[in-house]
Amino acid sequence: MVSLTPKQGIDRIKSHMLSGQAAGLPPVSIALNSNESAFGPSPLAVAAFQAVASGLERYLENPASLLAPALAESVDLDADRITIGQGSDDLLARLARAYLDTDTELLRSANGYLKIPNYAHANNAHPVAADDDDLTASVDHLLAGVTERTRMVYLANPENPAGTYLSGAEIRRLHAGLPDHVLLVLDCAYEEYVDAPDYEPGHRLAAEAGNVVMTRTFSKIYGLAGARMGWMVGPPAVIDIVNRIGLTFPVATASVAAARAALADTSHRRHVFGENRRLRQKMTRSLTELGLTVYPSQANFILVRFDDPARPAENAAAALRRQGIAVRRFASPAYRDCVRITLGHESELDAAHRAIAAYLDGDI
Repeated sequence: MVSLTPKQGIDRIKSHMLSGQAAGLPPVSIALNSNESAFGPSPLAVAAFQAVASGLERYLENPASLLAPALAESVDLDADRITIGQGSDDLLARLARAYLDTDTELLRSANGYLKIPNYAHANNAHPVAADDDDLTASVDHLLAGVTERTRMVYLANPENPAGTYLSGAEIRRLHAGLPDHVLLVLDCAYEEYVDAPDYEPGHRLAAEAGNVVMTRTFSKIYGLAGARMGWMVGPPAVIDIVNRIGLTFPVATASVAAARAALADTSHRRHVFGENRRLRQKMTRSLTELGLTVYPSQANFILVRFDDPARPAENAAAALRRQGIAVRRFASPAYRDCVRITLGHESELDAAHRAIAAYLDGDI
């Protein structure tokens, strides 16, 4: 009998999200679980996507040469510091493949993006968790966690699923304390939603340092989650390595066309930013008034904690799901009492608020 054995670490890969599926539930009518943009993509992006349909029989040669110059102009960098991939997940996975190996370590904030340990496991590396400060990454604990085996420090800024962030000064303090052989990976998927005045865009440090990269995505504020487009800024040598281990034809023609058009539509992006900020403030205020704890968020979602043992988060998510409203829960014990709610349309958030209020009152 054939017996095939994968890398040892692959057995340790596990899902970081809890499924909300169960028999007998109504269809999801309000999806507030995956941090997609409720406002959709720019109409220009949709038109650009459709316009290339007649050429889908052709591979797209060197797609980075089409998108990287536009991205470089948007952040005032040289295009040779930028590459693209199938969402930022693709780029993060390639970074792990390139710089992690057996008996090396990937250091992360304990309750940051919960998928990150899987990148280490897939490469027989060891994920190491540094304590945080009430779901906010701690620079002091991260620096204390660095060892001679550390090869990568990963930080989402803002974080997911908490929505918390570190200031530009704190990020620079973290970088200054790292050895030169350690790669600092800044995952800035939600950066376009940030309004904190002390936040510093991740590409600035990535443009200055030889051991820092920043990843971003078109899946969030640009509304192109289905197009699977991400990009990365870093030293040209790191960009070269990441490109070498990419697919031969890494992204779809229509996805690149949509991304270029979305990038150019600044008015749509400003509209989404403004509505997201308004709704984030409104939903935070209204749920706080119900007696729930809402973590301060800089993203397009909020993390809500249910402190009453008689009204636990698990039952809250189930009650909402029975009303056709999907929210997200996570496998980590740190999030046992929490649900994450994506900021959808105002009417959707109002419906979620009513359902949560009814659940707290024992009506559903």
